[in-house]
Amino acid sequence: MRRDTGLPSADAADDFQRARRRQVLARLRGWLRGEPDDVSMMLPFDEVVAALGIEGERSLGVQTIPLDSIVGSVDRGGDFDRRFRPTSNRARERWERIDEAQRRGESMPPIDVYRVGDLHFVRDGHHRVSVAFALGYKVIEAHVTEIQTRLPAAGISLRGDLTTKSYERIFRDRAPLPGEMAELITVDDPWNFAELAENMEAWGFRLIQDVGEYIDRREVARRWFEEEYEPVVGMLKEAELIGSGTQAEAYLRFARERYRLIRSHEWNEEVIERLRHPKKN
Repeated sequence: MRRDTGLPSADAADDFQRARRRQVLARLRGWLRGEPDDVSMMLPFDEVVAALGIEGERSLGVQTIPLDSIVGSVDRGGDFDRRFRPTSNRARERWERIDEAQRRGESMPPIDVYRVGDLHFVRDGHHRVSVAFALGYKVIEAHVTEIQTRLPAAGISLRGDLTTKSYERIFRDRAPLPGEMAELITVDDPWNFAELAENMEAWGFRLIQDVGEYIDRREVARRWFEEEYEPVVGMLKEAELIGSGTQAEAYLRFARERYRLIRSHEWNEEVIERLRHPKKN
């Protein structure tokens, strides 16, 4: 809660101490709850755009953006936590100077951010953002540069989510499906994206051998989805063999069993049980 004594320099010092205390208490709360370390960490801009695949950028000018949408930094991730509370006393003098100016009613220049989806990453103005959070502001003025990416940023909350996005982007590079088809393929385990890509490529190799002519990767991916993936998923649904995972993971279970069947030539209750309960394998 913001406190006013009428002495801006004293209030600014109190604000900094309060922000530091909240940062320490947040770390302690996370430790007591056994939360992953990345819960309180800023999202690193470079890793986010690497996982999503950058395609371009454009300037959107000065806009008013929600403070809660600022989740990361370009290069100052170690100085502040996810809520832009200072992680040390190193920046105290500059922080208090900005806080005092705000309390005196002085205007501050807009910060500079990158926008990725609905998320914002600070390029310049970390201390201004930190003070704004501490003073209870809800919005802040910012020069916004929008980054266009191959994958949407939806679903990114923690640093660990970038692993899934990175594997998904690689899958889409290897299996360049139309957008509406690609969106239907989801997995819980990121590694399954790699296995799906290998499955599609193997299917495409057999297709090229059958037709006796070259087929480009985009056409192979489309035909794999329409002639292989979608019909198999449809049969698994009808047989009530999707299970608790995603449809793509049910397809992978079936694909693995297909190779076992090639070797054993058996189709029995044991095989069906493995499809229903893969963890019992």
